[in-house]
Amino acid sequence: MSKREVKRMTAQQRREQLLALAAEEFAAGGLHGASMESLAHRAGISQAYIFRLFGTKKELFLQVVQRAFTHLIDGMDRTAADTTGPESVAVMGEYYNNSTLSNRTELLVQLQAFASCGDREVRDVVRNHMSGMWTATADHTGMPPVAVKSFLAYGMLLNVAAALDIDDLDTEWARGIRTRIHAGLFDHLAEENNQ
Repeated sequence: MSKREVKRMTAQQRREQLLALAAEEFAAGGLHGASMESLAHRAGISQAYIFRLFGTKKELFLQVVQRAFTHLIDGMDRTAADTTGPESVAVMGEYYNNSTLSNRTELLVQLQAFASCGDREVRDVVRNHMSGMWTATADHTGMPPVAVKSFLAYGMLLNVAAALDIDDLDTEWARGIRTRIHAGLFDHLAEENNQ
C-alpha cells in the first residue's frame, strides 16, 4: 500500500485497519510482547498516531479483546436466537465449529487475554465477556450450570486445539479433540450428579 493510498483512508477505515492488524500482533505476542513499532510499520503510519487514536497499548489491546469476545458472543446469540434446549446446543456448537474455530487470530487473542488476566483491567474485561458467554449459553439452552460449564469448557479445549493447529495431525488425541458438539452431548450432566 503506498503512502498516498494510506492518506485517503477515513478515520473509521484507519481505525478498523489498525484493530485488524493489532489483533494479529496481539494474537502472536500478547499484551506485553506485541510490537507497536511493527504495527505502525505494517499500517504505514507513526506509532504516535496509534497512541493518538487508542491512548495506550493496553487500551488498544482491550479493544481488540472486546471485539474478539463480542464477535463470539453475538454469533452464539444470533445463531441460537430461534432455538431452545438441545437444538441450541447443536446450533451453537455448529457455529463454533464452522465460524469461530476458523478465525485463529480471534481465538489466539482470547487466549492471550486469559493469559493477561494478572492485570486488573484486562481481568475485568475478560470476566465481563465470560459472563456474556455463560448467559448466552444458559439462556438459549436452559441447561443446568454443570452442563453450561461443560459446554464452555469443551469450547476452551477447542480453542487450545486451534492454537496448537492440530487439523493436520492424524493422532488419536488430535482426532479426539476435534470431536464435534452435537445435540444431546451434555444431556447426561445434571445438578444431582455434580454435587
